[in-house]
Amino acid sequence: MTLPDTPVAQPGADRTFQVDLRGLVDLLSHHLYSSPRVYLRELLQNAVDALTARQSLEPDAPAGTFGIRLYADGSLVSVEDDGVGLTEADVHAFLATIGRSSKRAAEPAPADTVPGWGSVAEQRSDYIGQFGIGLLSCFLVADEIHVVSRSARTPDAPAVEWRGRGDGSYTVTTLPASARPRPGTTVTLTPRADAGEWTRPAQVQALASHFGSLLRHPVTFGDRAGTPGTPVNPEPAPWARTYPTPGARSRALAAYGEEVFGFTPLDTIELDLPAVGLKGIACVLPDTVPAGRRHGHRVHVKGMLLSEQAHEILPEWAFFVRCVVDAEGLRPTASRESLYEDDMLAAVTEALADRLREWIARAAAGDPELLGRFLQAHHLAVKSLAVHDDEILRMLLPWLPFETTDGHTNLDAFARSHPTVLVTSSVEEFRQVAAIASAAGLGVVNGGYTYDRALVHRLPEIRPEAAVADLDPGILTAHLDPVDRETELAAVGYLALARDALAVFDVDVALRTFQPASAPALLVDSREARHERTRSRLAREQEGGLWGDILGALRQEAPRAQLILNQLNPLVRTAVAIAEPELARTSAEALYGQAVLLSRRPLRPAESSLINRSFLDLLAHALRKDS
Repeated sequence: MTLPDTPVAQPGADRTFQVDLRGLVDLLSHHLYSSPRVYLRELLQNAVDALTARQSLEPDAPAGTFGIRLYADGSLVSVEDDGVGLTEADVHAFLATIGRSSKRAAEPAPADTVPGWGSVAEQRSDYIGQFGIGLLSCFLVADEIHVVSRSARTPDAPAVEWRGRGDGSYTVTTLPASARPRPGTTVTLTPRADAGEWTRPAQVQALASHFGSLLRHPVTFGDRAGTPGTPVNPEPAPWARTYPTPGARSRALAAYGEEVFGFTPLDTIELDLPAVGLKGIACVLPDTVPAGRRHGHRVHVKGMLLSEQAHEILPEWAFFVRCVVDAEGLRPTASRESLYEDDMLAAVTEALADRLREWIARAAAGDPELLGRFLQAHHLAVKSLAVHDDEILRMLLPWLPFETTDGHTNLDAFARSHPTVLVTSSVEEFRQVAAIASAAGLGVVNGGYTYDRALVHRLPEIRPEAAVADLDPGILTAHLDPVDRETELAAVGYLALARDALAVFDVDVALRTFQPASAPALLVDSREARHERTRSRLAREQEGGLWGDILGALRQEAPRAQLILNQLNPLVRTAVAIAEPELARTSAEALYGQAVLLSRRPLRPAESSLINRSFLDLLAHALRKDS
């Protein structure tokens, strides 16, 4: 990392790139790493990889023989391991060369390294770090890095001391073997004054627990060197332990999920993909999650925490779970804060999605109480999955809740009550017709919500005896009874005034009888019809211009909305008998306004004005009559 003297320029001579270490560290801190706290993760990662290499040299060593010790007292931070250690050649090759890593097999071993280095490097899949920049993260909190190491590959190898400084210079000193009696490496940082937030003893211990709670090697923390440390990872991952009963295992996994995520899971799903060495749990959220909201998942790689916000580990539809997993075969990015998106990650995502489908299938087959609680909270997630997954569709469509004229119920019960299931294309249409359709005995499902209409139309695939059709206005109006001839003739004058008053809204007015009698009027309209009327109106306004010609070419015969007055309603019977023309017009406007409000669709400015005006006119008429 030392900057050489600038040579005299020679025509055509090859040059070597030089590194501004300060600029590189600034780049890492602002654009690669999310926080200076990652320095401790990088030190732990180097120690773990050194232990992995040591175990490959001594495979018969008992478990727990080699470990990692952390110390911090406010003036220094030290990480000591019993790993494979470094020779002087290793120090020059790897500590002093940015981007070179002893853990990439694609990079040949330097000629002066000891035999056996290549065989260790070929096992690069066993290592967490492979990018050769991790040690630079220590410069985020310190101006000098002090390393003392002794190699385990050569019995009489001397200890080597390396001091790297933030200005890009370093020194290497050979020490007697007594300077470090056992193989391994100790990295010591002297923190800068502005780095106290990340190097206080309590913070170092918290960071060690945060990043290393699932590491497979023993890690301890002490406030000074030479004192017994507190275990950072006293127990293995909960899915790696043995339990006396399946119930005890289930409770332990749920307790771990609650500890990690802060909620009591509705259920826990064990995840196990031997092909990539992945194990973990998915915790089913107990409450409804907004559609499309994706929670982050905790992903460990070889025990080291990689990310708490790994969205890519599960598909988008799986927003009803949060996962914590530990994987051997997934690749981290250079920052080791997210996963490298490759074919392996895509295969893992699909395999985990299959595990979630299997859990839903087991609940549907053997635990209806759990399934009911799950669907009550997460029916939207299941609907989004069922649209594209035939297996989930067959299992769960009859049990999914829908808004219907019989209330919120599942399709299985609804289809048994109604041989023909009618479905609306919008929430607005459902609200317009729900009360009248229910009174007429029609079974209508609100198809306006996301996925609902498409799912209802697939019901015959599951129940062949069920019939599904879109709700057509003609189906509903066929269930409205005509009034007798005398009543219709008596109302001709009122209906003419009402049509004239509402012509500006392209509304026709008719008189019928229907249940419930408490409903004074029904507005039969659709979004498509309103759009067509809007196009026609714009074409008329723009007649003669280019835009008008375009709209005219698109124009169709615009269907009119229908305001159907209910002769069974006392208010309507009073209104059609009004002799005063202005009062009759006002009453018709008020009935239209009330019908529009009941449909709950957005009001146009002219409709809002009509509702206000008709209310004030009726109020004024009532006051005049009383006076």
